Amino acid sequence: MGSVVQNDKNGSLDGARTPARSGAPVRRHRSRARVAIALLAVTAVASGCAQGTGGAAHPAPGQQAPPAEALDSYAARLRAEQAARVAAAKRWHLARVPLAAPAPPAVKPEITARDGFEVEGQEEENLPPVFTTVPTRQKVVFLTIDDGEEKDPDFLRMMSELHIPYTAFLSDYLIKKDYGYFKKMQQRGVVLNNHTLHHPYLPGLSYAQQKHEICAMQDVIEKQYGKRPELFRPPYGNYNQDTLRAAKSCGVKYAPIWDEEVYVDHWEYREWDRDLHPGDIVLTHFRGRKDWKGTMPDMVRRFLDQVTAKGYAVARLEDYL
Repeated sequence: MGSVVQNDKNGSLDGARTPARSGAPVRRHRSRARVAIALLAVTAVASGCAQGTGGAAHPAPGQQAPPAEALDSYAARLRAEQAARVAAAKRWHLARVPLAAPAPPAVKPEITARDGFEVEGQEEENLPPVFTTVPTRQKVVFLTIDDGEEKDPDFLRMMSELHIPYTAFLSDYLIKKDYGYFKKMQQRGVVLNNHTLHHPYLPGLSYAQQKHEICAMQDVIEKQYGKRPELFRPPYGNYNQDTLRAAKSCGVKYAPIWDEEVYVDHWEYREWDRDLHPGDIVLTHFRGRKDWKGTMPDMVRRFLDQVTAKGYAVARLEDYL
């Protein structure tokens, strides 16, 4: 996360050369010392972030190192951010401080339907792919939350203080009594996506009925939140060819489902090894004590403690699509 200061062939720090005159060697020496101290601070603070990024960023060839004052400021900002994360983790009773997510990939991975999850005409009609994992080697997972029944203000505060990204898939019959709650979520950078109007079992409906459930929900989200979603999750993870055709007809590009599901008291797994993998999509729901033996913050705590213990960071799904 920090920048590396390059030396020229004479051993001078780029951007810190001083004409030869009385007192110049002393000033050069002090400047080098300040830069070295700042770099040590940046390295120390950023070491936790590097676990998720794969290393620090280097300046481009020939690029001058930033002034010592800029490095001092950058190091101070990193220290403050890390201190805030440590304090938030303690406040929310996490076992470990969550790892920082790496920068989004410059080149997005190609998303295709998972083997065995295709429908007839999948490629010929360029239908939205159904997938459970994003192809990446980075140790990241993606948290997705469905429906919208529980509207816990502590959950919003917890996720904001911890800076944990997530993606919401909403059903209108559950959110319409409080569209404002999800507006607050959107203002915190969360993308609001489509989970149908009434959460039906879609393969049991006609094409016209499926199209109404999906496309009318597109209209609701656009009206309430200003943007039509590109992501759609079929209720229960059930779909057929008509589902994906209907979704495509109203602007859907992707139909992510999930590889793991986390509850307040346990995890469930799709794969035989019952483990996390790079790029896995994790499902949970907007639920509280009425349905669970705990709250949404309790669920987030279970999720983050396991993810962090296994060396994973939580990334933003939309950044990889």
